[in-house]
Amino acid sequence: MKTVDAFTEYIGKIDSEFRCVTELGGSSGPLAASHTIYPTMTAGNRFAIHPMEGWDAQRNGLPSENTLRRWENFGRSGAKLVWGGEAFAVQEDGRANPNQLFLNPAVDVAGGLSTLRNRLLEGHRSQELETDDLVIGLQLTHSGRFSRPDGEAAPKSASRNPVLDRKYGFDESVPLLTDGELEAIGERFVQSAKLAVEVGFDFVDVKCCHGYLLHELLGARTREGKYGGSFANRILLFKRIISEIRANCSDLPIGVRLSAGDIHPFAPNAETRVGEPITGGESYGMGFGTDQDRTTAMDLEEPFLFLKELLDLDITLLNVTLGSPYYCPHLQRPALYPPSDGYLPPEDPLLSVYRHIETVREIKHAYPQLTLVGTGYSYLQEWLPHVAEYEVGEGNLDFVGLGRMVLSYPELPLDVLNDRQLARKKICRTFSDCTTAPRQGMASGCYPLDPYYRKTDAAEILKRLKKELAGK
Repeated sequence: MKTVDAFTEYIGKIDSEFRCVTELGGSSGPLAASHTIYPTMTAGNRFAIHPMEGWDAQRNGLPSENTLRRWENFGRSGAKLVWGGEAFAVQEDGRANPNQLFLNPAVDVAGGLSTLRNRLLEGHRSQELETDDLVIGLQLTHSGRFSRPDGEAAPKSASRNPVLDRKYGFDESVPLLTDGELEAIGERFVQSAKLAVEVGFDFVDVKCCHGYLLHELLGARTREGKYGGSFANRILLFKRIISEIRANCSDLPIGVRLSAGDIHPFAPNAETRVGEPITGGESYGMGFGTDQDRTTAMDLEEPFLFLKELLDLDITLLNVTLGSPYYCPHLQRPALYPPSDGYLPPEDPLLSVYRHIETVREIKHAYPQLTLVGTGYSYLQEWLPHVAEYEVGEGNLDFVGLGRMVLSYPELPLDVLNDRQLARKKICRTFSDCTTAPRQGMASGCYPLDPYYRKTDAAEILKRLKKELAGK
């Protein structure tokens, strides 16, 4: 779409409430305004950087030069809220890939994280920006059923899920985590939070999204024992982790990245490669924020109950996402081009973007005291700033979160805030190479648009792989 008027007309046909501004405010607009998150934390503008797994750390869990470069770019972006920059696994067997940062007692993890944080600060200062209003968090995670610490699937599931088990070739011989094992993992979250304080992070995120352990536990209706079944039981481990972090790190602010809504798992149609729900012939009965009967619909009743629990725990910083990159990626990260293990989008990706926007609006309306970070903006491409400014300006959310976009175009926030024309050749076109590469065991990066990755051997491998997929 060549003009903002054409874009406005098009999104209005998707939904009459899907809107944007036609003129950007730049340095005097809503995106440039500061925002106080907690009394001790004020971010200087409304751009945030999402946490991403780079598949580029060393095998011992320390950062590599690729990791350091990525974090430096996060600092160079000018965004004033960096939500972890990275998913940090609380233990080795909870990594989603062999090259993920993790809490390894055998190495100087504190030194590695300090180096990362310092490179981010250096990147920020290189743009002649102050760091007093830069807020940096560390996302704490355990990958649960999606754990692949050595490259092969090694699930650490909290609950049975017949549909996902069939999708990934698991059966009942794969044991579930015991209550004691869950509590031990909880202790690792606490240890990681203490490490974050030592290194100087401003907050930690106790991650509850994308099908990983704590998110799966939120939907563990069929699990027996004190951590499954009723809603009160399913949030018990999360509450225990929060309580113990507070007991050990009393002044450490806590945020949560939450899959606030979910849908049934999808898979590609054998002939068309278009995604379609996996029904399995039975009621799904799983998930959190999932409509149990309508395969493509969300049900926010329980997520809203969870948000009330967050407020009761004095947690007001929330990063809102939807679905999972594993079983419904078209919802989680709207894109036109699927990764190697994905499927063609079953709906206009702009409709998927609007699902994110609409969900955040509903949450903000119900719980205005929450500080909300939105997701799903990269697919908007040239018109990302126009939609972002509308949503922030209308008070529908507080921060616009960027993921893939900053891999190809880290300077986008600064260009928007300084009234500069966007560099079109750097804009993420959602080619999904940053996902296809990790699925093939390579580092995540923007191979088509970032010269640093474009000149690597992996870039040529990805080109051949995409040609093979296109021929099927």
